[in-house]
Amino acid sequence: MPDDKVQIAEATPSLFAPVADRAEDGLRDPLLVALLGPTGSGKTALSLHLAERFAGEIVNCDSIALYRGFDIGAAKPSAQEMARVPHHLFGSADPRHEVTAGEYARQARAILAEIKSRGRLPIVVGGTGLYLRALLEGLFPGPERSEALRERLRARAAKESHGPAYLHRLLRRLDPAAAGRIHANDVPKVIRAIEVSVGAAETGRRPMTEQWQQGRDSLTGFRILRLGLNPDRPALYARIEDRCEKMFAAGLVEETAGLLAEFGPCIRPLGALGYKQAAALLRGEVSPEQALIAVQQGHRNYAKRQGTWFRREPDVLWLQGFGDEPAVQADAQAAIAVHLC
Repeated sequence: MPDDKVQIAEATPSLFAPVADRAEDGLRDPLLVALLGPTGSGKTALSLHLAERFAGEIVNCDSIALYRGFDIGAAKPSAQEMARVPHHLFGSADPRHEVTAGEYARQARAILAEIKSRGRLPIVVGGTGLYLRALLEGLFPGPERSEALRERLRARAAKESHGPAYLHRLLRRLDPAAAGRIHANDVPKVIRAIEVSVGAAETGRRPMTEQWQQGRDSLTGFRILRLGLNPDRPALYARIEDRCEKMFAAGLVEETAGLLAEFGPCIRPLGALGYKQAAALLRGEVSPEQALIAVQQGHRNYAKRQGTWFRREPDVLWLQGFGDEPAVQADAQAAIAVHLC
């Protein structure tokens, strides 16, 4: 290991703990770094820092950043940032085609194989926990999508008297354990869980929560290092609020107007945080101040849900702070250096 990396590692000896138990295991598969954390925690800054120091390539794991044209609201890296190191799966999907977690995993695994063949370090970055789980651990073999059932459920949820709470109550009756793991406001996941539960009832298969435990196609051929960003919550919320203000100032409403003009209002990514509120502003349903407040509150809530999800991820090395802080970058760099020994 080069002297500078030895010095970094020696400055943070606690980071050696996860490696000591594996020193003699003989595993020499190449390393994959999964960088996770809530929105606004500095994943982009840290991923660029690490990719430049370890000949890395960055693979997106954010469900909205996948789509073409969804730039400001998805907080995609800038063109200048993407020019610094290779980036993959940013803006690669047509917004009219919904990319499921399973489809994302297939695309990302193909890219990981290419990065591996080049002898470079893959760095998977993003805040969509289900996509990360699909990539690293695989998904259970659930039933095929039923667009007819989904349309009926969406229509019921859209009614003021029903809403997302109605769908969540329905899921609670079908599969209480699944309802306990999925937030009531996460309508797409609730609908998928209902779809799986209905399919299980029709075919005699096990409930969704039991299917989660079997049939997974885990990623092979890599040693996985999960690095998690865990900044102080009040500081994180302050950053989130500032970033939302900058999104509006950078043209989020104008970006949304262009997407509506090109694709219409029914594509799923336009229901994402930021775009949903900007569309309501364009329709005259809210004021600019109300739209900003709603986006800020939505992102704070989302960050909290992400924290809950990622705490269930196995073997995460948690870094206390933001990804653009030198001390956090040094700790992350040391952890990777140790795992590359």
